[in-house]
Amino acid sequence: MPIKIPSDLPAYDVLTREGVMVVDEVQAARQDIRPLRIGLLNLMPKKIQTENQFARLIGATPLQIELSLIRMSEHRTKNTAAAHMASFYRTFQEVKDEKFDGLIITGAPIEHLPFEQVTYWDELRQIMDWTQTNVQSTFGVCWGGMAMINHFHGVDKHMLEAKAFGCFRHRNLAPASPYLRGFSDDCVIPVSRWTEMRQDEINKAGSLKTLLGSDQVGPCLVEDASHRALYIFNHFEYDRDTLKQEYDRDVDAGTPINVPMNYYPGDDPAQTPLNRWRSHAHLLYGNWINEIYQCTPFEMNRIGT
Repeated sequence: MPIKIPSDLPAYDVLTREGVMVVDEVQAARQDIRPLRIGLLNLMPKKIQTENQFARLIGATPLQIELSLIRMSEHRTKNTAAAHMASFYRTFQEVKDEKFDGLIITGAPIEHLPFEQVTYWDELRQIMDWTQTNVQSTFGVCWGGMAMINHFHGVDKHMLEAKAFGCFRHRNLAPASPYLRGFSDDCVIPVSRWTEMRQDEINKAGSLKTLLGSDQVGPCLVEDASHRALYIFNHFEYDRDTLKQEYDRDVDAGTPINVPMNYYPGDDPAQTPLNRWRSHAHLLYGNWINEIYQCTPFEMNRIGT
């Protein structure tokens, strides 16, 4: 089954060229099924790149997905054309009376700030509380996951002495978890962050379960069953060249940065990096969509009740 997105959204052509099944409003209306409504609260500066990355993953399942793009009500992006935002995004205030089967809260390049100093922190806290009544399952990614685990459980993020940057092996800590169905005993995941969450503090929260973790970069994927949520602190959604883009940007700006670990063949930035995480990325997001499908009410007004 395809993902339903507007035919003039840039992701439509990108995914079509890659062989991902997509349909527009007219085609979807002919299918007598209820698609899963997935919201993407996009906090990243490069909106279109992030749309492509997540649409690619959730559009590869056997279910029809209706993707809704959401932005903060007051915050204005400086990196994406205003026309694109006006055409394809709605503010939280515009969608807050609606129900969603799933919601993805992306990362944001503001991890050096304490949560309470983020300009839209109050509204984001409102959104996180709203998920408990209006969303069947929420997936917090990188800073978005850190914000959720802090909001619901008081777990703090901690600054690292050096950026965790590269591709790191992670152990499968919960092979029986439905979210890790089909996973190997370990897998490679891209990491790009200046902060960390600590396993001992996650353990103290009591109701959290770490599903993927690394001896080098700590906990990665955490299940919060009490809030119908998953938190991932790393980046399965990244394209092959996303870490390269970040590395090249910092090099060009003269910002001190290490070559991303275990990313380039031979750790040589002159070489073309390989995507070694794509299959597990599709497994994880496919498993998440499947769990939503198994649990979400057919009557959407019952979500969150």
